[in-house]
Amino acid sequence: MSDVLVCDRLNAAYGESHILKDVSLRLRKGEVTAVMGRNGVGKTTLLKTIMGLVPARSGTISFEGDRIEQSATDARARRGIAYVPQGREILPRMSVYENLQLGLEVLPRGQRSIPESMVYSLFPILHEMRHRMGGNLSGGQQQQLSIARALVGNPFVLMLDEPTEGIQPSIIQDIEGVLQQLKSGGRLAILLVEQYLAFAQRLADYYYILDRGAVVFEGDREKLTDDVIRKYLTF
Repeated sequence: MSDVLVCDRLNAAYGESHILKDVSLRLRKGEVTAVMGRNGVGKTTLLKTIMGLVPARSGTISFEGDRIEQSATDARARRGIAYVPQGREILPRMSVYENLQLGLEVLPRGQRSIPESMVYSLFPILHEMRHRMGGNLSGGQQQQLSIARALVGNPFVLMLDEPTEGIQPSIIQDIEGVLQQLKSGGRLAILLVEQYLAFAQRLADYYYILDRGAVVFEGDREKLTDDVIRKYLTF
């Protein structure tokens, strides 16, 4: 299967702080790729650099064969890269339905209608709460809304930053089920930043581990041994 997104020797920094150091990775449709590592190793910065929220100092980002590291964030979103940030960023004074509508901005004007059957079949609770204000949802419900808002733009790449953080176990199971469905559909490449190891292991086909901004491990499930976990992932 061909790569949909490729980062090659990507470097990024905040001022004089060199955060990403020659990071290379590949995403394929129909697969979940997990990026893991302890706190502060550059995982969120990697997603923000792919999205264009943090500029790449050097290296390349290719999407479906086209170089995009100089493209604006909104241009990357229109190409089909969706980002679910840590903290969800739901607008609290807008309804669930209005929050979903914001995800349509990446589409041409004639195509800006919410695919309700898809959204509400994946997230039934959002149908029940479609008129409720975003600020009145639980953290888990806000996370489901944030994922749904990313999906209404019909992306080819879905990036999620710590989607299980601070969420009750029952909703974590629901989110896992949704990601399994999206994966099995074969259309999406999913990039998952996650510290909940068991969750990542149930979903991911391939793993990258960052330490001090560099890739120190990559491989499939079989290569993610207990020794690797102890060395790079235990706290």
